[in-house]
Amino acid sequence: MVFQLNGERIILRIPKPSDANAIYKCVRDKTIVRYMTIPYPYRLKHAKDWIKKSNERFRKKTDYEFSIVFKVNNEIVGGMSLMHVDKKNQNAEVGYWLAKKYWGQGLAKEALKLALNFGFRRLKLRKMYAGVFEPNMRSSKLLESMGFRLEGKFRQHTKDRFSKNKWFNDLRYGLLKSEYEF
Repeated sequence: MVFQLNGERIILRIPKPSDANAIYKCVRDKTIVRYMTIPYPYRLKHAKDWIKKSNERFRKKTDYEFSIVFKVNNEIVGGMSLMHVDKKNQNAEVGYWLAKKYWGQGLAKEALKLALNFGFRRLKLRKMYAGVFEPNMRSSKLLESMGFRLEGKFRQHTKDRFSKNKWFNDLRYGLLKSEYEF
């Protein structure tokens, strides 16, 4: 299946079976999954299963999950998703991750912009939303820089899987199409 969104420095494309090893190498890092619901420890089987399921969901048009590919070296550097696409209510959840060595270079922002343009223009969504565990300030700042607004806080909602007694607040951000600057 050939489908991709082209940015200035990155491409968002449907993950291929040959991506599994690269995805596995990125996501097995504990700092990547710390504030996410991705399995840990992350195994190659997880990557293969995710690729298979993401392609099925793409065909069904329920989720649009992409590999983020850095154009300079054709390396997979992350993942970008539009999940739980609700056509009736015209909304979807965005989610993303980036390999640690690519943090701070603006690639996640470029990927998010491509996903927002795709969701608002091509899928005709009215709203996009994202969940963030409160300690993940990098993600909160990224969303806020793109115009997302904090809509709510679920206090001590999710247990930190790397700690026995620590709980995270879940933050919910939202962005309306009318608020987004294309």
